[in-house]
Parts: sequence; structure tokens; C-alpha cells
Amino acid sequence: MKIGMMSFAHMHAYSYAECLMGLENVELVGIFDDDVSRGEKVAEKFQTTHYAEQQAFLELEMDAVIICSENVRHKEMVFNAARAGKHILCEKPIATTARDAQEMIDVCEESDVILQIAFPVRFSPAIQHVKQLIDDGEIGEIIAFRSTNRGQNPGDWFVDEKQSGGGAVLDHTVHMVDIMRWYLGEEVVKVDAIVDSYFHGVTIDDAGLLTLEFENGVIASHDSSWSRFTEYPTWGDACLEVIGTKRTIKVDSFGEYLRMFTSGRKSLSHVLYGSDMDLGLINDFVDCIEKGREPSITGHDGLKALEVALAAYEAGEGACHFPK
Repeated sequence: MKIGMMSFAHMHAYSYAECLMGLENVELVGIFDDDVSRGEKVAEKFQTTHYAEQQAFLELEMDAVIICSENVRHKEMVFNAARAGKHILCEKPIATTARDAQEMIDVCEESDVILQIAFPVRFSPAIQHVKQLIDDGEIGEIIAFRSTNRGQNPGDWFVDEKQSGGGAVLDHTVHMVDIMRWYLGEEVVKVDAIVDSYFHGVTIDDAGLLTLEFENGVIASHDSSWSRFTEYPTWGDACLEVIGTKRTIKVDSFGEYLRMFTSGRKSLSHVLYGSDMDLGLINDFVDCIEKGREPSITGHDGLKALEVALAAYEAGEGACHFPK
């Protein structure tokens, strides 16, 4: 299978490319990046060819592309790749507006190509184990969730709203909302939120506290922030507490780590040794192309998670109800 990469603006692109390089049945055939300096460096790193023009890149003989651009450019690249007949894995969030997201879904359906959204947390063994426990009835009826997704401020275009579409709430809400939707099979119908800049003195939000209500009455709280300072042992967390009528379970997606102490500025680091969620995501994308099946995480999943993050911005001190 031949796969290309579109933009290395998002840091996850490096991990995805490493995953592709490790698959015997996949060839990384090229990289498009209109940041020529960055594109040439990553092409050399991953032993492939750099293309500075999208059209020339999309004329390559390849099955699929992985898009890791700035958020605001997702729509443009998805449209171009879909019309070129390439299957697509798009970095989250799917888009910066719900309208753009729906149009991306529509163009992929019209072009008969797969659109998968990059929510690698679904491929955490711990997250998957809890899903099995829920499906087996071991937790009982779910009453509530409590979740956190807190990381460091990524800086660069992430703090430029014209390129990102939003700050920490957009960046760190969609992952955990996707997991909660997956666990419940229900949609969010109400969002309350406090959103502001608390930690970095930036003009974009760096933290938010959300409360959600699902259509079946389940409630949830979510802490999304760029609250981790640079000396913190790891980039952040992705944790979820599932509160049921039989038991309560807390799952930490990044809980498998060693504690490493050094004599530098960052004296303690967490070194992950567990399963690679990104590799699980890439394997699923490759598998769904090979088998012609629907991806585990669809464009619709990306849209519904995006809607919750956007509703948090609208909610302010009030509440945002989704239209029925």
C-alpha cells in the first residue's frame, strides 16, 4: 500500500510517519509540505521525496494520505485529496466549524473515499478493556463520567486562532468526548462551560471546565487545559473515570510508564513503555483500506466531537442546548 503525508505542521505527523515506516506492507511514497525547509528535512528523515506543490503530490500513484496540517487547512486538503481519489486519515479536530466538517464528510462520500479521524486514544488497551467491561455489563448502568485531558501549551500556530480555530478547549476536548460517545452510544445534548486564559497570558483559551449531559441523562465533567509546565514529567494526561451502578473504574491512557530521574532542569520524566496508540490508529486505517470497510472512527465521529467543543465556546456562563 502506498501512503503519502500532507503537512508536518502538527507534531503527531512525526509519530504517524514512524508507524508507516515500521509496516512491511506500506510504503511512504512522498511528503507534501509548503514549508519547504521543514518538508525537505522530514523527507530526508523518512527517506522519501518532498513535494512543495499539492497538485504534483496528489498526482502520485498512492492509495491514501494522512493530513497533519494546521486545523484551518484540514478542509482544503481533505477536499483536494478526496477529489484525487485518495483515502484520508485527518488529524483532529476534523475542522474548525461544523459546516466545514459536514462538507468534508460529504465530499468524501461523493468521491467514494474513506475519511477517518485521528483519535488514537480509542486504541489504548486500557480504554478498550473498559469498553469491553461496559459491553459485558460489568460496570452496570453508567451514571456519570469524569475526564481530564491536560497538557503543555504547544505554542506556534496552536495559539493563533486564525490557524487553529480555538485553544485548549478545542485541542483537548474532542479526544475524551469521542471516548464517552463510544462507551455510551449516545449524543451530548447540553453543554455548560467556563473557558478562559489562565496560565500563559495568551489571547486564546488555555483552559476550560465543561459539564455535559447526554441524551439518556448521563452527566459528565471534562477538564481540558494547557496547564502542564515544561518541567512536568510528561506532556500531560488523558484520563477517564466511569461511574456505574455496579462499580467505578478509572482509566489512564498513559498509565504505563517508568519514572526516570536525571540531574537536568527536568529532573523527573515519564518514559512510556506500553502499547503505541498511534500505531493502533495507523494499523486500523490501513486495515479499513485493505478490506474496504468503514473506519473505526468516522468523519461523523469527528463532527460530533467537534460540536461539543464548539458548544463549550458558545456556552460561556450559560448553557448550550443542541437542536433536536
